[in-house]
Amino acid sequence: ELISSLRSKLQTLWEERQLVLSEARECAERGKELEAMVQDVCKPNEFERYMMFIGDLEKVVSLLLCLSSRLARVQNAMRRIDGNTDAEEKQSLNERHKLLSRQREDAKDLKENLDRRERVVSGILAKYLTDQQLQDYRRFVQVKTSLLIEQKDLEEQIKFFEEQLENLEKSIP
Repeated sequence: ELISSLRSKLQTLWEERQLVLSEARECAERGKELEAMVQDVCKPNEFERYMMFIGDLEKVVSLLLCLSSRLARVQNAMRRIDGNTDAEEKQSLNERHKLLSRQREDAKDLKENLDRRERVVSGILAKYLTDQQLQDYRRFVQVKTSLLIEQKDLEEQIKFFEEQLENLEKSIP
């Protein structure tokens, strides 16, 4: 029953992932349309700023999500430390925790810088776009970010349930 339940949950997650990937493709198409419009109305240096911001948006959000996920796994491993855990493993976990914490703080700084750049890009676009077009741009940035987060979350859940299913299947003779 447990195996069946895990397989069912995985099937549901795979279907959700397909929906999110489909939404991501639609968002990318909207992004291409927006990019063409921005290129038509902005000066080349302003368009370059826009493109750099959009490219960095995905990189910084993905970096933050990845580091947060890795940090959570290390913290979970640290909670499982007991008297039988050797000192070398404890030290390794502590060092990885410190390193990932520093890296995540650096990534948060990058995100704050990216937020400032978004305000600059928004100000540039406000000179050229209608209110509706500006709203479309802001919605695009918000949806792109949300989809990245949702994709990462689904991937983590799928990985977790696949590991659970694999361990369960191995434990049954």
